[in-house]
Amino acid sequence: MVKQVVVTGAYGFIGRHVARYLAGQGHRVIGIGHGGWDRAQSQAWGLSTWHTADVTLESLITYAGRPELIVHCAGGASVGFSIERPLQDYQRTVSTTAAVLEFARIHAREAAVVMPSSAAVYGNARALPIAESAPLQPVSPYGEHKRMAENLCRLYSEEFGVATAVVRFFSVYGPGLRKQLLWDACDRLARNEPAQFFGDGAETRDWLHIDDTVALIELAGRQAGSDCPLVNGGTGQAVSVRELLTHLFRLLGRNDDPVFSGGGRNGDPKYYLADIKAAQRWGWNPRVGWREGLQQYVDWFRQGAV
Repeated sequence: MVKQVVVTGAYGFIGRHVARYLAGQGHRVIGIGHGGWDRAQSQAWGLSTWHTADVTLESLITYAGRPELIVHCAGGASVGFSIERPLQDYQRTVSTTAAVLEFARIHAREAAVVMPSSAAVYGNARALPIAESAPLQPVSPYGEHKRMAENLCRLYSEEFGVATAVVRFFSVYGPGLRKQLLWDACDRLARNEPAQFFGDGAETRDWLHIDDTVALIELAGRQAGSDCPLVNGGTGQAVSVRELLTHLFRLLGRNDDPVFSGGGRNGDPKYYLADIKAAQRWGWNPRVGWREGLQQYVDWFRQGAV
């Protein structure tokens, strides 16, 4: 059955992949957010219509219609930005979440709301792998604002019956991502710039390919309810930054090894590893291994990062 879907932040990396994935399943997808797309570009990513606008209650009333699913991808996108501009990050993440939930409460009672959150809510975890029940101790405004947005989802579910679901994603990557570690490394090497990286290389991350990400988001839409189910989005495999970058160097034809500064960055926990048993109980499993995904990323970068 064809659904009307709204994707906020559809211009962003996760948002555009969600839009294309859901459109590929036959749904009509409306995008709202910031970004300079023309009609041909937005349609190529699966959007039936694209509205350049702040995500507010007013813009949702104007453009969203009566959706059956809202995927709220709008929000702050980096720890660094949240430290430099905490108020703006709050507005992007918390204020937009409140607007989406209020819209669903008043104008789209039949809609399920999915919020992609972040493992940053855990901060420096005491034990690995990190289960959803682990203490939430964010160490950056970015993580704190994601926690606040999650609490809003829970509140609107419990108090007002809005069907919500939250997925705490770990390190999402894939072709098309033009920021963060992989992009930075490829860009530096392509420019023959010094390839020194933060940390000591022992830091671990749980890398989730964008194809597995969007599949889990779609499933979360079907699981959404007044109990606000929450799951981790990861692979359950920790990969050190040194191992990842060394493999990336080899794929790019480099025989040297990455060099590390020894100093970490403010707001970045050292170790991450997801416990994904809750998502697996939904019937989801990651399909793309990090080596395969890294090869895809390098292939995309070599093709001109189109």
